[in-house]
Amino acid sequence: MDYRIIDVKEQVLEENDRIAAETRAALARSGAYLVNLMGSPGAGKTSVLLRLLALLGREYRVGVLEADVDSDVDAAAVAAAGAKVVQLHTGGLCHMDAAMTRQGLDALGAELLDLVILENVGNLVCPAEFDVGADLRMMILSVPEGDDKPLKYPLMFQVSDVMLVNKIDAAPVFDFDFEAAKARALALNPNIAIFPISAKTGEGFEALAAYLRERLASDKHVWGGAHDAPSQPNSQENGPSKASAPTTDRGCGN
Repeated sequence: MDYRIIDVKEQVLEENDRIAAETRAALARSGAYLVNLMGSPGAGKTSVLLRLLALLGREYRVGVLEADVDSDVDAAAVAAAGAKVVQLHTGGLCHMDAAMTRQGLDALGAELLDLVILENVGNLVCPAEFDVGADLRMMILSVPEGDDKPLKYPLMFQVSDVMLVNKIDAAPVFDFDFEAAKARALALNPNIAIFPISAKTGEGFEALAAYLRERLASDKHVWGGAHDAPSQPNSQENGPSKASAPTTDRGCGN
């Protein structure tokens, strides 16, 4: 019997990586810095984002891409905080890819911004597989999820530059072993930066903000310091813009 085997997933990822490289180059030319924020549903991605906006929003021109299967609840919260935001609906897809992200960046006007934060779809599997063209990959492990998640979802920890252990104030309630989670993550990725934080109390955010300022100044977009604070907040009088992502089903790898 004569037949061919075609690795469709490999072709999809190759095309995605090509677009991601183009996006990264375009951002470098404009001086914008893209952070891909990932984590499970309920990990506290939006709460963390709002804390960071409060600390960094007066130093940098910040924009946000909110990715969800549906709803604009998170985008509305970000817009209310005064940030420029675009809501991306993925049409049922469980992750953002490079093409969707590029569409969102264009709608956001990223070339006029210093920092763009993409809040990816809540998922510890699929977002780890798709390069979106980000300069920094930052994932959240929340205390209620358990300290064993690096063992169950290793790729997410292998590809991330930063691990935020959110809801650290609740660690005693959930019998969460921070040192065990840290050791497991470092075993997978010795270079991952780890910050215990609490979006509820604000614990750890000054250190995280300082780290991000350092990355903004020292990475490939060398600005020599923070930009002057915008004379007007990046608010949107009519709320968040919306964009629909392409509906081609790429699925989720396991």
